[in-house]
Amino acid sequence: MAPRCWRWWPWSAWLRTRPPPSESTQSFRQQFSTQEQTPQICVVGSGPAGFYTAQHLLKHHSRAHVDIYEKQLVPFGLVRYGVAPDHPEVKNVINTFTRTAHSDRCAFHGSVAVGRDVTVQELRDAYHAVVLSYGADDHQALEIPGEELPGVFSARAFVGWYNGLPENRALAPDLSCDTAVVLGQGNVALDVARILLTPPEHLEKTDITEAALGALRQSQVKTVWIVGRRGALQVAFTIKELREMIQLPGTRPILDPADFLGLQDRIKEVPRPRKRLMELLLRAATEKPEVAEVARRASASRAWGLRFFRSPQQVLPSPDGRRVAGVRLAVTRLEGVGEATRAVPTGDVEDLPCGLVLSSIGYKSRPIDPSVPFDPKLGVIPNVEGRVVDVPGLYCSGWVKRGPTGVITTTMTDSFVTGQILLQDLKAGLLPSGPRPGYAAVKALLGSRGVWPVSFSDWEKLDAEEVSRGQGAGKPREKLLDPQEMLRLLGR
Repeated sequence: MAPRCWRWWPWSAWLRTRPPPSESTQSFRQQFSTQEQTPQICVVGSGPAGFYTAQHLLKHHSRAHVDIYEKQLVPFGLVRYGVAPDHPEVKNVINTFTRTAHSDRCAFHGSVAVGRDVTVQELRDAYHAVVLSYGADDHQALEIPGEELPGVFSARAFVGWYNGLPENRALAPDLSCDTAVVLGQGNVALDVARILLTPPEHLEKTDITEAALGALRQSQVKTVWIVGRRGALQVAFTIKELREMIQLPGTRPILDPADFLGLQDRIKEVPRPRKRLMELLLRAATEKPEVAEVARRASASRAWGLRFFRSPQQVLPSPDGRRVAGVRLAVTRLEGVGEATRAVPTGDVEDLPCGLVLSSIGYKSRPIDPSVPFDPKLGVIPNVEGRVVDVPGLYCSGWVKRGPTGVITTTMTDSFVTGQILLQDLKAGLLPSGPRPGYAAVKALLGSRGVWPVSFSDWEKLDAEEVSRGQGAGKPREKLLDPQEMLRLLGR
């Protein structure tokens, strides 16, 4: 036990008599004071990656302040503009993001395009750390003849159209054809196929835009082919999306049992989620359906099918050359094993007639600023665990970090890792010491450039307007599509 005198010896006396601090002690105190000040951190992008990164930083550092910049006027990224309207449960994560945005240590700044309105270097000068979480807002091009024909769209643009993304509101796809082809076999491919085939009355109570719902009511599309360059074992969609397609009202699946020969033996050693998916596919393709299901399929007016080992070679024009009339597919076979498996052409081709082509072969990130390293081949910012290579204090999370793969929970885990790495660097004294101005400096820059950000409270006014407009039709909301109308509603 310490001597009694130690408990009451004046603190000031100890300060007068202690020896001068060593260099190591001074260094420790400097790091500690950096921890005790308010770290100013900014996140670029307000989708799942941005909000989950912000959430982690605020939860695990009691003084950190996080500013979230977003080029759209409104927040939530792909949760708002990517998740299918008939998947409202997935959008519940917006409630979590809203709680984060309501923190007095977090601020949302919409309608600010980083790389145009403010540079990444200007953000780095204003903050202790910058996290790039701006996602993948482009699509992988087919790079085949005829891709530019009317009637050919990226699935990303089609999704943006029915989900109310302002830049896609004027897409106006012609749905007067009988057959559509979706190129790609991931979840987005199944999303767009399902929206095309779902009876419109099943979408009336979702947040699909009124314009898209009107077009789908008039749609003549009866058959959707979902085409992949590899086999059934390599499909990228998940079991939930497949089950929805199999059970879709008013439709029947077209699955050729020959496509699944030998699959039963090959799936014995695959991971359980993939095995369950393959078993569902096998049952749908090869088992005799029950009487009720036979009757349901017989009465179905629409159909969807999977085509395997087919790679798009050319989009075929109509006789007048004014729109799409089909897709020329190269027949493929697999070479290699495991992760190295790839599809190679056999030399055979076949033509698949259609009047609508939706390309769903992947999303792609774009470089945001010349000062930020970018790998154009992989479509990501080069990084190690979220630290941008050769740029101290700059981080990334989400799709721009790892590529456009996984679901929202994948992005959550990934973003938490980046947040943890940033806090480790902060604690280790690897980030700038001393105060940083944060948003005060950026606000002055934006004001001088005629850029007036939208706050989270502004968004909540727009949110209330959308909910009000949707109530009359029994919808959760009717999305605002025109940025100018949004600004007028905010009195701008």
